[in-house]
Amino acid sequence: MAAQGVEEAVKHDGRAESAETLSSPERTQNVNVILAIERNETMMEAPPLTVPARAVKLRKEGCPGCRLDEINETKTGIPYLNFLYIWIVCLCSTLPIQSLFPYLYFMIRDLKVAKQEQDIGFYAGFVGATYFLARTFSSVPWGMFADKYGRKPCIVISILSVIIFNTLFGLSTTYWMAIVTRGLLGLLCGILGPIKAYASEVCRKEHQALGISLVTSSRAMAFVIGPAIGGFLSQPAKKYPHIFTEESIFGKFPYFLPCFAISVLAAVACIACIWLPETLHMHHDDNVQDTDEMETQVVDSSIQDRKSKEYGPVVSTKGLLKNSHLMLAITLYCVFSLYDTAYHEIFSLWAVSSRKYQGLSFTSQDVGIVLVISGLGIFVNQVVFYPFLAKYVRLMKQIQFAAVLSILLLAAYPYMANLYGMDLKIVINIASLLKNIFAATITTACNILQNTAVTQEQRGVANGISVTLMSLFKAVGPAVAGILFSWAQKNVTGLFLPGDQILFLLLNVVSVIGLLLSFMRFPGSRVK
Repeated sequence: MAAQGVEEAVKHDGRAESAETLSSPERTQNVNVILAIERNETMMEAPPLTVPARAVKLRKEGCPGCRLDEINETKTGIPYLNFLYIWIVCLCSTLPIQSLFPYLYFMIRDLKVAKQEQDIGFYAGFVGATYFLARTFSSVPWGMFADKYGRKPCIVISILSVIIFNTLFGLSTTYWMAIVTRGLLGLLCGILGPIKAYASEVCRKEHQALGISLVTSSRAMAFVIGPAIGGFLSQPAKKYPHIFTEESIFGKFPYFLPCFAISVLAAVACIACIWLPETLHMHHDDNVQDTDEMETQVVDSSIQDRKSKEYGPVVSTKGLLKNSHLMLAITLYCVFSLYDTAYHEIFSLWAVSSRKYQGLSFTSQDVGIVLVISGLGIFVNQVVFYPFLAKYVRLMKQIQFAAVLSILLLAAYPYMANLYGMDLKIVINIASLLKNIFAATITTACNILQNTAVTQEQRGVANGISVTLMSLFKAVGPAVAGILFSWAQKNVTGLFLPGDQILFLLLNVVSVIGLLLSFMRFPGSRVK
């Protein structure tokens, strides 16, 4: 009644007053008054089931996800402490991968499995591939585990596996012991998929891009710390004889010290996990009471409607494979992961190989320094520059630009072997820095695409599928790269091109395939 009276008064005033006497702000104010009165009357008169779902929040006592949502609603700022824990945990889970590259060539040589020098790359490739091959079989089960029991238990078990099996890898006395310990590490370290889901869930929506980029930046920092640990701490009895003797454990096991140092850092990360909040909504317990059963039904219905509008119908785990948005993002992620892993394998082997095989004759310290500088550049880029890039450049454009620049840059790599001294070190550091920044940009964009393609309830499994397929491609990468590198060293003169040029040309073919895929639009895909 009050709304009708006001409306009639405004209509009467509108007929009595001209446009000159009733200004635009006054008309707007009158309309706002009417809408406010109508809205209040509607909420007072309507039954509970007609309350807008947006005004009702689903809350369950004892649910860690609901508790975290309440905290994020009251605290609108960036959750720096949670992001710090994510960063530390992700760093320690990545260090065993990145620390391997500076000394892998020498480790295979010392294990005496290669009959000639040119075969070292062949065997090194399989050591690098074993970790990713094992992770291929375990990623989806870990994703399902994280969706059912929580992200935090998955993270803790993964860090414990790093502590145990990375230490055993450093104590390897045979080639097969190295293979087995790397395989067990990949099988039990299921952190990659859940940690990306966790990073997008532990904060408010407006901070999700920062959370995902922090996962990438921590992996970038692993590029800094990992190669430094591997390059400077391997073979300590030879490098630092005044500290370590040949009779000590570090003299008998020359590659144990870098692995042991990483395991100590992982133990610190495991302690940090105590303060990690759980993000998964655990509403499957029938004993837990709803705050209001009627409101829960309203909100559940609203959530289903909203998910249907944003992502299409809510699907089962098998139905994720039919999500065109998700599958396009995963496909791009897999192709560029193959490209990136093969590059790191080839670069580390190429840098330390002899000049007579078109290598650079670097030491493990030289390789470590190059990768440390690259890692620092990635870290600065991801923390400082990428958030601004994400605001103004679409994700698919980021991938396309970075892929084109990577192809052009990598084509110049074989010619760098003609340089010497300081000129070589400056050029190779700049090239490695740019190449790894481009790779980090592509990885971050693909991760954001994947996490926005599904709902929270499916994010763990979706990332598990992604990591499974990506790990399969990454397992192929080092193995094939090692075989091709060995072939290139045996065919220095080449057929129509020198062996090293053919090697980098084949590597660029993979990037071209990824670039072409980025222009595809799967039916129903909203990827931009």
